[in-house]
Amino acid sequence: MAELKKNFSLRKKTSKDAASTENPKKTWWVQIRLFPIWLRIIIVIALIALAVVLGVMIGFGVIGDGEPADALKWETWQHIVDIMSGK
Repeated sequence: MAELKKNFSLRKKTSKDAASTENPKKTWWVQIRLFPIWLRIIIVIALIALAVVLGVMIGFGVIGDGEPADALKWETWQHIVDIMSGK
């Protein structure tokens, strides 16, 4: 049995074993991102735009007395600008 233990202790260390025993604090974790940063930015901007559109539709159709689809028409926004500018 002692001979068997001796054989295990004499095995060569691999580069992975050597790196982990020499300096354990230098172990680096490399994370591969599932979505790149530029795609995350585009997704966030698209979600913000969707939230704005849904908010306008709910505000115009539910809180106000209009049709939700009318909130997306150019004539509605032109009318709002005319009211704000005093025309």
